[in-house]
Amino acid sequence: MWFVLLILALVAVAFIAIYTQNARVPELGHENGRLKPLSKDPNGVSTQTDDPAKQVQPWAFKADQKSTLQAILQAVELYGKAEVITQRDDYLYVVFVTPLMRYRDDAEFYLDAQTQRVHFRSKSRAGKSDLGLNQKRFARLTELYNQVADTAAQ
Repeated sequence: MWFVLLILALVAVAFIAIYTQNARVPELGHENGRLKPLSKDPNGVSTQTDDPAKQVQPWAFKADQKSTLQAILQAVELYGKAEVITQRDDYLYVVFVTPLMRYRDDAEFYLDAQTQRVHFRSKSRAGKSDLGLNQKRFARLTELYNQVADTAAQ
């Protein structure tokens, strides 16, 4: 009986820890053209990291900054399971929610008008590993962003 209670208590503690991590909104944004750095945990990707395992490539602008932002918003909408939290001319903050466990991943898009590049950062709030989800999400968003560009060019 004690063993069962101990297991239930450990499960409850683990659930509370994950829930607490998942509910905590991190400090985000950009400063001097740089998004916040990633932690050492393998649960995020960024265009502005020196870690090859976490590095992804920035996107080229569309015709201008406004159409670039619209293309990003369309890609996010097509991807689904996302909520836009902050939207400015040069910045977009989106929270993606996984369907089963309802984990939250914070994604940022910084539109660098000087270099005509879209910088990206995405990191899971909970857990040490994301099992490659942020990398896969970035790849899919890249496809969708490029499709929007192809459609807009026609």
